[in-house]
Amino acid sequence: MKNVERLTVKRGIQILKIQNGISKFILGVLAIFTTLVLIKMSMFYAENYATVNRAFNWGSLLLALILVGAVGYFLVKVNDRNKKINISILLGMLLIFMIVATTWILVVPQTQLSDFGNFWTRVPGVFNGDKLYKTDNDYFSRFAYQSGYMAYVLGVVKIFGYHIFAIQFLNVIYQALILLFTYLLVVKIFENIKMARLAVLLLMIDLDWFALNSQASNQYLGSLCYLLTFYLIMQDKLWAYILSGVTLTIGCLIRPIGPVIVAGIVVFALLYTMFENGKFNYRKPLKILLSLMVYLVLFSLAGWGIKASGLNAYGLSNYDPEWKFVTGLNYQSNGTYSPDMDRLIDASKPRKVMSKKEKAALRQEITYLNKNNKWLSLFINKVGGLWSQRTMATNFTGYSQNHSAKTVERVDYLGYVGSIILIILSWIGSFVLFKTKFSNNLYLLLLPMLAFAAAQLLIEVQGRYRIEFLPIIAILASLGLYRLIKEKDF
Repeated sequence: MKNVERLTVKRGIQILKIQNGISKFILGVLAIFTTLVLIKMSMFYAENYATVNRAFNWGSLLLALILVGAVGYFLVKVNDRNKKINISILLGMLLIFMIVATTWILVVPQTQLSDFGNFWTRVPGVFNGDKLYKTDNDYFSRFAYQSGYMAYVLGVVKIFGYHIFAIQFLNVIYQALILLFTYLLVVKIFENIKMARLAVLLLMIDLDWFALNSQASNQYLGSLCYLLTFYLIMQDKLWAYILSGVTLTIGCLIRPIGPVIVAGIVVFALLYTMFENGKFNYRKPLKILLSLMVYLVLFSLAGWGIKASGLNAYGLSNYDPEWKFVTGLNYQSNGTYSPDMDRLIDASKPRKVMSKKEKAALRQEITYLNKNNKWLSLFINKVGGLWSQRTMATNFTGYSQNHSAKTVERVDYLGYVGSIILIILSWIGSFVLFKTKFSNNLYLLLLPMLAFAAAQLLIEVQGRYRIEFLPIIAILASLGLYRLIKEKDF
């Protein structure tokens, strides 16, 4: 009997060592990632801002850092043992954010641009019986997975009328809820209310994050659903697992980045729930499996419903898988969409014809990368484009239509300042993690983010695509700022 107990203890210790090794590896990858992002941000700043408008640019950045430090110091020094004070501070921050965010949507043009205009301008036609597409090579036939968000837009219009303000203000509400769940996630993972306050502060001041609320953007509702999914899984209760399957489904319908989220959840389940405290645990993995089963069933039903409703005969499929890779592996554009890519788009031609053309272009891109050994430099540049540069969120608002070029330039820069602060502090936070105690639930956030970062190495990137993961970056940044405040004690 004693031998069995010793063997069990020994196996438990071995399992814990393996888990610790895997955890350190993940944190190491995260540290390398944030370091690369910081380096690329520094290079981007040096090339675009360091030597022009130096008084405004450097002055604004320095002032922002001082203000963040001062407000952060106040939030850390305020006692966190009084629940009423904690709630008052949180509600006060959310209220301030909602006032600023609502003001933003009132001062920028109502015009819906780019893909956002694709959703909004088609609404009247759909209600009049028009189809979303004319050929099998139109936007909504090629990217049928966007039909989920289109159904949401149609639902909002059905309830509130054809008024873009309804979409915009709902975005503000979703953003406020994102801030709330960012707060709750920090408390759940680190058991640190002061850090949670800092996470809210760092995210709410980032104009690069919230500027897209003026557009019919699916990123905020999608982001909220994914954060809510993570939070529900962390509750470790049967009802929460089932509900997390529902929120995961909604998130994937609204913002179709489900595969990387699911991949992160599966890896988390295998690494951190199957073995707990050195012992095999089958209950948690089965509950997470239940959550994923709920998601698969509901998502399949939603695809069938989209077809049955007549909204889109292609359901929620991706009818043009080549396109994202053609743009993503284009070295000249660093994997981003560019006007040069328009030469491959001809909606009047059948999808079979265009598919062959895109496959040929993809082979050309791969051949170029192989011959010139450009894979690594492409990947590094894409990391910079997605994570280190401006999200370009303010560009999509049409702000330049009713403001001078100088004002637009300054607003764009001030938006980027928020990103700079997040990048610097999240880099610090990624290294502080090695010396900080936290729940393994943190990996439920990190694994999907790293899976997303890896997937984006191959497909098209845009700065705004990181918006869903900025709450996670803000959590890392809050740890960095908290450590600076505690150690330096300003």
